[in-house]
Amino acid sequence: MPHTIHFTKMHGCGNDYIYVDTTCYPIADPVSAARRWSDRHTGIGSDGLVLIGHNAAGFTMRIFNADGSEAMMCGNACRCIGKYLYEKRLATDTEIPLQTASGVKVLELDVREGRVVAVTVDMGEPVFENPVQYRPQGEKLPDGLFVSMGNPHYVVFTDDVDSVEAQGRKLERHTAFPERCNIEFADVRPDGIRVRVWERGSGITMACGTGACAASVAAARTGRAGRQSRIIMDGGALDVEWCEWDNHVRLTGPAEMAFEGEVEI
Repeated sequence: MPHTIHFTKMHGCGNDYIYVDTTCYPIADPVSAARRWSDRHTGIGSDGLVLIGHNAAGFTMRIFNADGSEAMMCGNACRCIGKYLYEKRLATDTEIPLQTASGVKVLELDVREGRVVAVTVDMGEPVFENPVQYRPQGEKLPDGLFVSMGNPHYVVFTDDVDSVEAQGRKLERHTAFPERCNIEFADVRPDGIRVRVWERGSGITMACGTGACAASVAAARTGRAGRQSRIIMDGGALDVEWCEWDNHVRLTGPAEMAFEGEVEI
């Protein structure tokens, strides 16, 4: 028997997801729902589906890409959840811990006149070696740097960032990445780092929070930039700081509500 689910469409710099409060609207098969609802021709249209939950420890997030695969982490989705929780009065604090598949992320909300205008996410420490998600073998990869920000990224520095559209699908599934990988093509410019992203399970997206962090960290580690960078993506700019005092990466950017609606499941 079909029943109705209330959803909120939100985006961070154009990286758009469908958000559902599962404490009110449980979804038994999120894989199927993500595939159907994400379709931009026959569904709602999005880069994926985000489930907001709650347990004894606090708020939780699960995220499913447009192809139905479950993601480990999403910086843009974390920021949107911070705005969602505060503006829907589900949380009153401006500092919110959020349980993700990559651990607890702390959201710091910039609130002005009752509205969340920006959110900073403590993304934790970057990891440069992960034998499960990165095995440099088989066909040669383009020169780049592997960075895990709770999910795997491979950052390639190039003056032709648009070529990620042609190469991203193949690189995502390269034999070096047994669990597939997010791919960033980045170009360090005077006004910031221009980045285009091929997201694992979604393809080209307007922005990627963890990808912005990976590109910023890779630029700093290779001496191309300092520890603070403005990352310029297709959908807008994000600010990233790789803090020396605790080695954590902090991501700051906007979160926007696009519209709300109902869908049958």
